[in-house]
Amino acid sequence: MEGDGSDSLVTIKNIERELICPACKELFTHPLILPCQHSICHKCVKELLLMLDDSFNDVGSDNSNQSSPRLRLPSPSVDKIDRISRPGWKRNSLTPRTTTFPCPGCEHDVDLGERGINGLFRNFTLETIVERYRQAARAATAIMCDLCKPPPQESTKSCMDCSASYCNECFKIYHPWGTVKAQHEYVGPTTNFRPKILMCPEHETERINMYCELCRRPVCHLCKLGGNHSNHRVTTMSSAYKTLKEKLSKDIDYLIGKESQVKSQISELNLLMKETECNGERAKEDAIIHFEKLFEILEDRKSSVLKAIDASKKLRLDKFQTQMEEYQGLLENNGLVGYAQEVLKETDQSCFVQTAKQLHVRIQKATESLKSFRPAAQTSFEDYVVNTSKQTELLGELSFFSSGVDVPEINEEQSKVYNNALINWHHPEKDKADSYVLEYRKINRDEEMLSWNEIEVSGTSKVISDLESNCNYAFRVRAYKGSICSPCSRELILHTPPAPVFSFLFDEKCGYNNEHLLLNLKRDRVESRAGFNLLLAAERIQVGYYTSLDYIIGDVGITKGKHFWAFRVEPYSYLVKAGVASSDKLQEWLRSPRDAVSPRYEQDSGHDSGSEDACVDSSQPFTLVTIGMKKVFIPKSPTSSNEPENRVLPMPTSIGVFLDYDKGKVAFYDMDHMKCLYERQVDCSHTMYPAFALMGSGGIQLEESITAKYLEYQENM
Repeated sequence: MEGDGSDSLVTIKNIERELICPACKELFTHPLILPCQHSICHKCVKELLLMLDDSFNDVGSDNSNQSSPRLRLPSPSVDKIDRISRPGWKRNSLTPRTTTFPCPGCEHDVDLGERGINGLFRNFTLETIVERYRQAARAATAIMCDLCKPPPQESTKSCMDCSASYCNECFKIYHPWGTVKAQHEYVGPTTNFRPKILMCPEHETERINMYCELCRRPVCHLCKLGGNHSNHRVTTMSSAYKTLKEKLSKDIDYLIGKESQVKSQISELNLLMKETECNGERAKEDAIIHFEKLFEILEDRKSSVLKAIDASKKLRLDKFQTQMEEYQGLLENNGLVGYAQEVLKETDQSCFVQTAKQLHVRIQKATESLKSFRPAAQTSFEDYVVNTSKQTELLGELSFFSSGVDVPEINEEQSKVYNNALINWHHPEKDKADSYVLEYRKINRDEEMLSWNEIEVSGTSKVISDLESNCNYAFRVRAYKGSICSPCSRELILHTPPAPVFSFLFDEKCGYNNEHLLLNLKRDRVESRAGFNLLLAAERIQVGYYTSLDYIIGDVGITKGKHFWAFRVEPYSYLVKAGVASSDKLQEWLRSPRDAVSPRYEQDSGHDSGSEDACVDSSQPFTLVTIGMKKVFIPKSPTSSNEPENRVLPMPTSIGVFLDYDKGKVAFYDMDHMKCLYERQVDCSHTMYPAFALMGSGGIQLEESITAKYLEYQENM
């Protein structure tokens, strides 16, 4: 094992990267074997646990952002290391402690269990190799005797039982012949001392004597009898040693036998890298040539357009100048008028006629130009405005993509936005892509485009969360097949709701009439049972009574802030009213529903009772919009048309409700286009609830939140 030849030294020096801790990036110091079989320094495990523990206790601290095992770890204080090393430091103690952290080697989560660091094996083999490397790197720097009186002598032996190094004289003194110490195991000078027998970290008094084939780790007989490995298959340590040594020897022999093949492949990779470098430079040169051609064309078109504008400008200015000179001559007509007045004084008829004829023509021409003033040219250059929209779109799609992959298309009908955005797209089956990249970005109000965010997707749909409220977002997708990429799809613009989504279900306890209404188990859908109840009310209808509305409300109230929710009304619904109502108004409705039995005379009902005109500006404790027969009826308001045909709109697929409690404002939205249909003030002096009412046959379905779990379910279907 202890090679003295130059080949051994070369081998030792070449394995340096295998002896570097993945956490601290330095040579291993007392390495521990993690459950994932990677090794990490003892101090690094402590530091990782401490940092994650600090992040757990102080989520807002900067430490939570510095727990990456890839970073060099700061040194913790001694008292913290002491605290984490104590046996009582467990996950289930009164103070929460974490024993799970990502392995710096493979980045998989490692759970140390209740024993924490105490449950890990120390990698003595790796320690020995590191020590041999240190000695080779130091050119076998002398290790001094631990027992000599100053000055110490250079050691010649190290005792593994005493964990000390000795010179020849001291070794004879402390290991005399005929004593037990004379039987101690000794090796060449070293600073790496390890126990002769490995003890079980779970059962500290038991030695390791078996190997668990399932967990791939050494265990003791107590681990097999009643511990975590009682039902696992185990083998003897000698058998495991023989098997693993044979496998490792075969692997090493195989790699050594393939040395020439590896060298050949390395040479091939070097050639491929050089070829890639050359091809990349050539591609850049070709791209520059293409763009320079485009620049030349644009410069040529720019020059011709500017020349045409200059020529047109000069022609128009010349016409204006000529016309201005003519009118300037009119200012000189003051002399003409005076001259004409003098001509009128001529008494000789022959002389007068001779002069007056020409003078009359001049005055008549000046008079006509004053009566019909028209500019000689147009000032607008609209005909010369360059329309570059089509070219801009084409330039935006400039790419070096292969035409071998078709462009995916986003399905606008199946794509929607609520609290998150659900984007669906389809792609021709004959060109099934390996993966897709979904891009999205926010569009500011001044149409400024921010940079694209990219998400790699394996399927044809994706949920995007953490979108800002009341914003436009653009979405596009491209397909990848191997290293070939398709052009981007046409962009889809979606508008997010004006406020955070308010989650609630229908309340089956407050005023719910189970004789008239049917509520599903999830409490997110309600249906009105029409027919029999209406027949029972036939006599009341005949004598002038109206059938009452059946009210149902949300199970959560609103006392502050901005909130948004959405729902769908079934197309077959006869009459549905939806909106918001305060707690005091709900008590009034639910206590004596016949006070508001007639939808014809109810405020905000959408019917022409005339009462709305008098009260439309007043702030009511409720606002309900009427939906029915595939239509939405918009109530009268000063800002909207009062003509009935302008207040009847097609029913959207989904209807959204936006409540600003603090400003006392409620608005109703068409969710298909996120367009506000109706808005008005509402009295929010009490707790506000989502309120619904049904009459006749009808159904209401609350809009489901778009979640990743929901999406996975849809994909599995």
